[in-house]
Amino acid sequence: MFLHTKLENRKEPIRVAFIGCGKFVSMFLAQYNHLDKIEIDSIVDINIDQAKKNCTNSGLNEEAINKINFSNSLDEILNRNIEIFIEATGNPIIGTVHATKIIKNKKHLILVNVEADITCGKYLSDLAKDNNVICSMAYGDQPSLILEQIEWARLNGFEVVCAGKGTKYHPTFEYSTPDTVWGHYGLTKKRAEQESGMNPKMFNSFLCGDKSAIEMCAVSNAANLKCPINGLTFPPVGVYDIAKKMIPKNNGGLLDFDGQVEVISSIDLEKKDIANDLRWGVYIVIKAKNDYVKNCFKDYGMVTDSSGNYSAIWRPYHYIGLELAQSIYSIALDNRATGYTKNYNADVASFAKKDLKTGEKLDGEGGFCVKGKLITSEKSKKEMILPLGLTDKAILKKNIKKDEVVKLDDVELNLPSEVILAREYQYNLIER
Repeated sequence: MFLHTKLENRKEPIRVAFIGCGKFVSMFLAQYNHLDKIEIDSIVDINIDQAKKNCTNSGLNEEAINKINFSNSLDEILNRNIEIFIEATGNPIIGTVHATKIIKNKKHLILVNVEADITCGKYLSDLAKDNNVICSMAYGDQPSLILEQIEWARLNGFEVVCAGKGTKYHPTFEYSTPDTVWGHYGLTKKRAEQESGMNPKMFNSFLCGDKSAIEMCAVSNAANLKCPINGLTFPPVGVYDIAKKMIPKNNGGLLDFDGQVEVISSIDLEKKDIANDLRWGVYIVIKAKNDYVKNCFKDYGMVTDSSGNYSAIWRPYHYIGLELAQSIYSIALDNRATGYTKNYNADVASFAKKDLKTGEKLDGEGGFCVKGKLITSEKSKKEMILPLGLTDKAILKKNIKKDEVVKLDDVELNLPSEVILAREYQYNLIER
């Protein structure tokens, strides 16, 4: 039965609460008036006035806003009649604390907070299972959409050779900071921040490669796919070349392995737009396992490599928070997550974006201090590398040169017990 049919048979409203009311949630709010049987019970935010302003700017009228309970504290709303909590702070440390409380309170959870997912996601998923609730990725974000394509492929017996997304990336961008980010987007600071309310740190994470590493880490851990040997390479590839290039090197492609993640760029090394780019979309590559399937690829007009064995499917866009209702309905009506962390395959390592000095406070994803690189969890544990998700407010105990990896012993961390427990749990899953 389709979800919309099940929705018609649902009598009670689906009561939800948001923790964090930024851009992603604002996009959901813009659709809220058009959604059936979803009721916002509460919004938690450190700045309630701004949260209410975001509600207004998203199209909610005063009557609708007055029906929402606003709070500064998650603890204040945990015992309310709420079916699904949506954690959207974007802070991996705080998000993990929130997620742990929600799950232990036996409430369903949607993690818009991919940062928390890649830092402590395996622990949170297993904790959710133990408490008989769902911990889901957010539909609308690219990891969930990639996982949807992977599920289609695997259900129909196809091998997933590669999975990933498109973005605008150039090697020089990895050193971009919140002070330089708008030039790369062709925007002024006034246009971006004052007129559109764009967060420079967040948008820099999209540009410098941090967000790509984070999202591919999430996909690797959810779909049991490999990391590239030396991290993401961001080859410039258009959609009609995906099946030709995003295949293993021994078959004429660019990949280290069968079954890995990779991000493709919408611009080339000269920073020129490539034809038929996938900047906003997601893709997978599948492989024919016999000649009959290979012929079907050809007969039905699928885009393939020269051998005809590999084919690609893609979705050229993602609607971000405008699509979040899909996750809410999937949980409430189907008791199903729209993606979740099943493994601990990968981490995102921290490398110095500049020369760093003893006593300097790091500033996390998209900031001035560190850049993220996708690595295996085995390497992360063996070398005790500092995960990008733990770099917010970490204080250096030694000098680190530009481009050097930052290790756990190099910093002073003051982590909540929930995060310490989660990381220990995940490390213990790795064989010594």
